[in-house]
Amino acid sequence: MAPPTAIVTGGSSGIGLALTHHLLERQWNVVIADINPPKDSIDGTIFVKTDVSSWDNQASLFKKAYEWNSRLDFCALNAGIDDRDDIFATISGDPSKPPGKPNMATLNIDLIGPYYGIKLAAHYMSLPSTGAGKPKLGGKIVVTSSAAGIYPIPQCPQYGMAKHGLVGLVRSLAPRSSTVGITINAICPALVKSGLAPPGLLDSFSEEQFTPMSTILRAFDELAEFEKVKNEDWVEKGHSGETVEGNLGELIYHKPAQRHEASSYANEEGLRAWDRAYIERNKKFVEAP
Repeated sequence: MAPPTAIVTGGSSGIGLALTHHLLERQWNVVIADINPPKDSIDGTIFVKTDVSSWDNQASLFKKAYEWNSRLDFCALNAGIDDRDDIFATISGDPSKPPGKPNMATLNIDLIGPYYGIKLAAHYMSLPSTGAGKPKLGGKIVVTSSAAGIYPIPQCPQYGMAKHGLVGLVRSLAPRSSTVGITINAICPALVKSGLAPPGLLDSFSEEQFTPMSTILRAFDELAEFEKVKNEDWVEKGHSGETVEGNLGELIYHKPAQRHEASSYANEEGLRAWDRAYIERNKKFVEAP
């Protein structure tokens, strides 16, 4: 029987690489998806060159990952970049010089990419894999948002937009994902040493201001419970829809805002009406298999 299998996007460095080693220590197999391979070869892994902003790239990634061990148990949608545009820096004061089309790579990688990954993960996690030793259909997905998905970040508004979007996506998907044995959560790291920041920026901070990688790995452990993967109820038990900030040594669970009592339409009957309307309407946008 094959070991449990994970996909880690952005797995060649930073949080993704640390998570890869963390999983290997727990006898998982890991598919590393990134633009460049890790500096050193790593036993128990395969590398698939992947641009997560490309649907075709990710579709190929997930197909190869499933074919490797005939199962997919966990997916960490972790790849990300910082801002590639500045709205106010393009103000010219000249009516003959309007701004050009902005670079939207940040949104494509940090928000659209995870959406692609969730859609593909849901498919492959739901394929029968008992022959490979997977006890039950389903799996666990964790997306890497950021503290910038909770608090405003004026320095990187594109990044903040994408990371806030991931928090909203996870909270919105979790109620329906749980009905098919898939949990989905978001981790929100504070300042962690990685290659994301511009060169020299991290030199401006003291060691005490960095969140250790061990805090972030602890968040993954709490949300995914890697060591319980052999339990038949692993896919359906545990956290789902959570937003967990990893800040210094603390894991902080952030709850969504509560609806104001003025939202009278958001009662049980009203929410069921929304469910019926959108489930039926959205079927029209889905291609038949």
